[in-house]
Amino acid sequence: MAQLVTRVEEALLLEVDQLVIQGVAASRSDLVRMGLERIINEHRRKLIGLQIAKAYQRIPESNSELNELDAATRALIDEEPW
Repeated sequence: MAQLVTRVEEALLLEVDQLVIQGVAASRSDLVRMGLERIINEHRRKLIGLQIAKAYQRIPESNSELNELDAATRALIDEEPW
């Protein structure tokens, strides 16, 4: 496993230690890994969302498709036992 070395402010380190004490992660390293994974995942999801939006801009839904979606949504709502 590769190793990263970084410096952090004392206040941030105290927050990290508190999270470890509270059981959010097993260790400082685990918490840092969790943070990096979350940032990477959020960035990846943002990029995918942008790709999806661009695809819909290139090839928008037809009126027929939108009407079918509206009908399906209404049917789901009608099935609810409000």
